[in-house]
Amino acid sequence: MKALLVNGSTREEGCTYTALCEIRKVLEDEGVSCEIFWIGNDAVYGCRACRACVKLGRCVCDDVSNTLAEKMAGADAIVLGSPVYYAGINGSFSAALDKAFYQNSTLFENKVGASVVSCRRGGAGSAFDRLNKYFTILRMPIASGQYWNAVHGNTPDEVKSDVEGMQQMRDLARSIVWMLKNLKDSETPCREEKTFYNFIR
Repeated sequence: MKALLVNGSTREEGCTYTALCEIRKVLEDEGVSCEIFWIGNDAVYGCRACRACVKLGRCVCDDVSNTLAEKMAGADAIVLGSPVYYAGINGSFSAALDKAFYQNSTLFENKVGASVVSCRRGGAGSAFDRLNKYFTILRMPIASGQYWNAVHGNTPDEVKSDVEGMQQMRDLARSIVWMLKNLKDSETPCREEKTFYNFIR
């Protein structure tokens, strides 16, 4: 079993990374192979809706979204972590996720998804909801814990002192392990052929 923990912060080892590390400890203790992937600080182009990736299997704008898509496709569980900016997720991370999930989107069905947000004080709820939207549109079961997956603090040390938040990260990790083990041999439900309908005629 392999989990990919995606650090969508502009800071490689900041508050979001601190939360992901707490998850990684539990996952590795339970025998799950882990990688924390940082999206970096290079420019990420927003999706242009050209749909070239449908044919090519990758975005024509060769940025971190292509690497991210490859890594997510090879994982059994995907944990998305982002800082909170204006009650939303990091803009570069949003652009990368839009493109990474869209290309080869059928590869993500039945992978376990989880999201984590890091904030100084507020805005965690809407950012958390934004990340979960990627999972719900792609038939990915979502792991949860005893509360919403957020840590609070302005520095990594402050995040570490958020005892409830850090406990939530550990609890979330145990939920991910449970889902990985129990969904491993489950049959995929029979699916209808997808139907598209435009409301305006």
